[in-house]
Amino acid sequence: MRYEPVASSFFCSNRQRLGAQLEPSSIVVLQSNDIYPTNADGVMRFHQNANLYYLSGIDQEDTSLVLFPDAADEKDRAVLYVRETTEKLKIWEGAKLTIAEAKELSGIATVKHTTEFSADLHRLALQAKNIYLESNEHARADLAVQTRNDRLIRECQERFPLHRLERLAPLMAQLRAIKADEEIAMMRKAIEITHAGYERVLKAVKPGIGEWELEAEFSHEFIRQKSRGFAYAPIIASGASSNCLHYVENDKICQDGDLLLMDIGAEWGYWNADLTRTIPVNGKFSERQRAVYDAVLRTFHFANRQLRPGILLKDYNQKVCDFMAEELAALGLLTADEIKDRTPEKDPVRKFFMHGTSHHLGLDVHDVSPFNQALEVGMVFTIEPGIYIADEGFGIRLENDFYIGEDSNIDLCEGVPLEADEIEAAMA
Repeated sequence: MRYEPVASSFFCSNRQRLGAQLEPSSIVVLQSNDIYPTNADGVMRFHQNANLYYLSGIDQEDTSLVLFPDAADEKDRAVLYVRETTEKLKIWEGAKLTIAEAKELSGIATVKHTTEFSADLHRLALQAKNIYLESNEHARADLAVQTRNDRLIRECQERFPLHRLERLAPLMAQLRAIKADEEIAMMRKAIEITHAGYERVLKAVKPGIGEWELEAEFSHEFIRQKSRGFAYAPIIASGASSNCLHYVENDKICQDGDLLLMDIGAEWGYWNADLTRTIPVNGKFSERQRAVYDAVLRTFHFANRQLRPGILLKDYNQKVCDFMAEELAALGLLTADEIKDRTPEKDPVRKFFMHGTSHHLGLDVHDVSPFNQALEVGMVFTIEPGIYIADEGFGIRLENDFYIGEDSNIDLCEGVPLEADEIEAAMA
């Protein structure tokens, strides 16, 4: 692997914390992600199931994990199953993890080959009352594609009809919402690599350059620093394209006088960065562009002051929208009457700022989190306000990643040029 993996003690701690949340006489069963097909005999690059990785540290397909804290035999309390290397596999794909390597990475003493999983599952499940299984419960998840964990749910319903099947997702969301020191270190590295990409691109941007060329600059820097690449599909949107929130074509020419919105993050060892900057293609903001930029920046700083322990995200977003309303009015985009008549159901702010201000960040870019729970120390969030003015042909978004601290938030992206003067100086 390219990256230095997290110490096995991190994964051991995660398993212990999960075990403390389980009902008595419970077994947890988790499967790795599939390798998904493209066309003909093509396949997509493998990406591990985040919860399996969080509990085991194993970055490999055909992996299964069984946790049974109350098992009578200590060897059955945590069992990891990995793919066995054959001579043919070694020739075509390369060697997979050995038993010893899997033990070292995961901190799990009992490691077997995947061929033993089915028989062991039958033996161990019959000793338990409850079976915790994973399903994707993210509020915006696309569930059209069946996963190995989906197939396991159906299998357990058929094989163990009198057991009580339990939801693993809420427990994992609770655990993963609070970031350990090891996770912060990995995200800092992902952000450091992303910062280097931005510095490279700031020197390359000029009128006439293609958005795809800037994507290539980011990609070069990320891979040069041993990242596997982008944490998500890169958004490099010049001119009017900056008003499309998830513009990923990156096929336009950057024109003199336009703004360029870049929403980019590098991945490092499965943890992610998520940064956005909006810069002038020619290196200088116009007066109008600067006025809108500064309004977004003031909203960004306001949001940081509000995103504190104890607040609910819905209340936080409302505070940010209220602040943004005043900024939009100052820019001449909203009238006094429109502000006075705002309601949650019909808010004119949403014409210019239509997305949420923050989301959890971690092993997933839009990381899992407990539903409707107040913020706590140790969480990591993005802050990403924006103003999008379709009639004027540009949008501006700014985004950094923040650790929610005891006394104040820690900007994990500190040092990446943010102020308009800093942007212009870096491009000069």
